Amino acid sequence: MSIRLGDTAPDFTANTTMGEINFHEWLGDSWGILFSHPADFTPVCTTELGSVASLKGEFDKRNVKPIAVSVDGLESHNKWIPDINEVNNVTMNYPIIADEDKLVATLYDMIHPNASEKATVRSVFIIGPDKKVKLTITYPASTGRNFAEILRVIDSLQLTAVHSVATPANWNDGEDCIIVPAVKDEDIPSKFPKGHKVVKPYLRTTPQPNK
Repeated sequence: MSIRLGDTAPDFTANTTMGEINFHEWLGDSWGILFSHPADFTPVCTTELGSVASLKGEFDKRNVKPIAVSVDGLESHNKWIPDINEVNNVTMNYPIIADEDKLVATLYDMIHPNASEKATVRSVFIIGPDKKVKLTITYPASTGRNFAEILRVIDSLQLTAVHSVATPANWNDGEDCIIVPAVKDEDIPSKFPKGHKVVKPYLRTTPQPNK
């Protein structure tokens, strides 16, 4: 079953390196990023999990809980963590799900047979506090993820969830936003008191509302 944007993120109970969790309960009122890796003791994954650990403060600032998953077991995860810490000069500070029975991998369609019969691809799911899937990205096993880009996406998702704006190409937090077409011209001054610019009748920009 493929997961589409707006779907409720499948719930599950699983063992992790930080104890057993019920996923929805663990998320609570936070945002979440669930990301899979093909296997423990693999080179790209070692750099990825370390990168997320080094950015944990950035995720915390955004009220986002990261959690990783692979089809390896808890014993393997715990043996791998010292390598992650050493290679990236970090201390692992978020859980890794042990998914030996492939429950989570199946729920989230993380195994693509054309890529591998048994290993999860590099899937990313960003989940809102309403437990709805806000973003999905799938990378091939050979390509490490850009977690700075994932933080940028989270900034956009959190902004556009509250304000009637969209973010243009290559947008970064603090830059001008696009006023969504549903906002009428006459309503712009009251909704966007910082002012706006008409680039085209259908393309109107405004300073970021929450800055």
